Amino acid sequence: MEGSEPNRAAGGRTGTREEFLRDFQVSFFAMSRLASFPWTFLEKDLERNTSSDLISDILSQTCLHSLCRRFPPSARYRKLFLSQLITRQEAAGCDPLDALYDALAEVVGAGDPTECFKSYLLVPGPVLNDLPGGEAVSLLESVALVSDGTTGLVTWEAALHLAEWALDHRHPFTGRTVLELGSGAGLTGIAICRSCSPSRYVFSDCHPRVLRKLRDNVRLNGLTGPEVGVEEMDWTTATDEQIARIGADTVIAADVVYDPDVVESLVALLSRILRVSSPEVFICSTVRNQETYGGFKRRLGEAGIGHQVVPGAAGQMFPYSRASEIETLALSTAARP
Repeated sequence: MEGSEPNRAAGGRTGTREEFLRDFQVSFFAMSRLASFPWTFLEKDLERNTSSDLISDILSQTCLHSLCRRFPPSARYRKLFLSQLITRQEAAGCDPLDALYDALAEVVGAGDPTECFKSYLLVPGPVLNDLPGGEAVSLLESVALVSDGTTGLVTWEAALHLAEWALDHRHPFTGRTVLELGSGAGLTGIAICRSCSPSRYVFSDCHPRVLRKLRDNVRLNGLTGPEVGVEEMDWTTATDEQIARIGADTVIAADVVYDPDVVESLVALLSRILRVSSPEVFICSTVRNQETYGGFKRRLGEAGIGHQVVPGAAGQMFPYSRASEIETLALSTAARP
């Protein structure tokens, strides 16, 4: 996942030692780019003294944290991360830290599978010394951005943006039936289930491998029972009966407007959903191609679907690049724009 320097998750703070450790923890578990970590704070601390105390604290909140034992980032990522810590420790002439070298030795010989865990912390504030259930979304994701002919096995920026917005605007989800289109790895929906108390949540996708991984991630995060479901939904073949049975009060989707070829089927499905169950609809997109995104908006207008840009979340919960243009649209069947 791309990040910006510095990575300002958890409110964008870097002033205190506790806030610095929180930034490291959030970025490490989400496997953010190493260049996005607040290394300058560490280097300045090492310039003032040769103690390894701060590096020891970083280690305890990352590689030695209980969350890393349960849901470890890839071995390659941990090796690179530990190498960065060692490089800075040795450059500052600090006392050797045995635990740091032990942690590196543990991952040096480890294999590098095609999947790894990423964890996204849901609770803002100080560093988390322990993580009771519900305070992180942990997902098994593909290492490659494109795998098995799909991009749905990784978490994309728009999913994080939409989840962040939902945690800041819980009303459209609390006590409601929510349908998510193109759920992918499941980050947005799991975060909403954990924090927004929907009465029912329906994840959906159409790619067989994505559906299998989605079901695994939903179970991994302890979401079971009739109030949470995973359904196959092909936008070209979904029926009015399926839409009515779900009976969504709110419909969301993240990063589904990336290919002109899917815009027609997406808009057609949204038209039917709005006609059948009249829900609130929010579509979040990373604008990679203005022509494709503009075509989506034009097609909405042609279908009689109004759209309004929704402001983003007030705070920053997750680590992702804030330089990307990401936009959330609220859709309606009001007069054409």
